[in-house]
Amino acid sequence: CKHIQITNCSFSSKGNHYPQCQVKASTNFDAEWDALNIEKTIKTEGVDEVTIVNILTNRRNAQRQDSAFAWQRRTKKELASALKSALSGHLEMVIWGLLNTPAQYDASALKASMKGLGTDEDSLVEIICSTTNQELQEINRVYKEMYKTDLEKDIILDTYGDFCKLMVALAKVRRAEDGSVIDYELIDQDAWDFYDAGVKRKGTDVPKWISIMTEQTVSHLQKTGGILFCLIFE
Repeated sequence: CKHIQITNCSFSSKGNHYPQCQVKASTNFDAEWDALNIEKTIKTEGVDEVTIVNILTNRRNAQRQDSAFAWQRRTKKELASALKSALSGHLEMVIWGLLNTPAQYDASALKASMKGLGTDEDSLVEIICSTTNQELQEINRVYKEMYKTDLEKDIILDTYGDFCKLMVALAKVRRAEDGSVIDYELIDQDAWDFYDAGVKRKGTDVPKWISIMTEQTVSHLQKTGGILFCLIFE
């Protein structure tokens, strides 16, 4: 077994599904050169895995997409499919992740989180709650392109109750964008609304909570949470 050292690549896992890499851009990038050399490595008996790794892990995502497009022009085939056939095991998984755009990567992880019996709620929450409006809009678009259905519909089919309502509301991308103006009156009002809707009363006004949590900016919610903490423990 060859020892392959991957540099400039930090691995993490969204919901323990796939490794996710962030790499530095190549300063002397040439997509045609990449395509030609990857083609040579695949045709080599035994497959030159080291060269494949060294090329792809030293390119930013946009550069890898350009290389994949150059490969497709040369061979009339998709690079991801060719490498999937040539590689195996964990290396195949890593290379597959590297060749996806961020939106494709997240869309596939979301699909995997709702595949089969049960739902990987941690993955669903991590991806949907950690992306910006623009990123989530792109994920929605790519998800429909890849799976011929809406992300929102799959969430409804695979989750239930208040959790389902929260995830669907977030997937609709209605959250306000962060701005330079901080509305302290609204922050104070939302803190009291949170308090009145779930702490002060018996039972919880879930629609009110979901409305605030899915429509306000993250910084707004953080400040609201600070005031709510004081209201609860004062």
